[in-house]
Amino acid sequence: MTTNTTLSIRRFDAADTDAVVALWQQAFPEYRDMTRPQRNPHLSIANKLATQPELFFVAVLDERIVGTVMGGYDGHRGWMYSLAVDQAVRRHGIGTRLVAHVESALTVLGCPKLNLQVLSAKADLQAFYEALGYRADAVISLGKRLGEFAEAAPAG
Repeated sequence: MTTNTTLSIRRFDAADTDAVVALWQQAFPEYRDMTRPQRNPHLSIANKLATQPELFFVAVLDERIVGTVMGGYDGHRGWMYSLAVDQAVRRHGIGTRLVAHVESALTVLGCPKLNLQVLSAKADLQAFYEALGYRADAVISLGKRLGEFAEAAPAG
């Protein structure tokens, strides 16, 4: 990033869909795997727009979407999902700003704790979150696919 560029974070708009899908397919290789229908980025976007769309944010740099993050809050715990930053602009604080943005939005809603999940194979991501104050909880994450996804690939 150069000094004359300005990063902004705003709510996702439906017009952002193609740019977000492209970013997610770059950041999350599993979104390109057609054998994992539960990882369909268009379905993820549609589901988020149906549930707390006000907690879906994009980072914009020079009129280009370079990051995303989604939050969720059920009245008991908050969750952070789909934090992604374009590979070309990583390590410039965009991910950190997106995390702070979703933390702030959830705090305003009264959320007492924010949870997230990182695939165990992604040690670099675990280190990123640890640097921001996140710690592994003494829990085991269990998952079960429901409905049309019950026969899909194992949880993950």
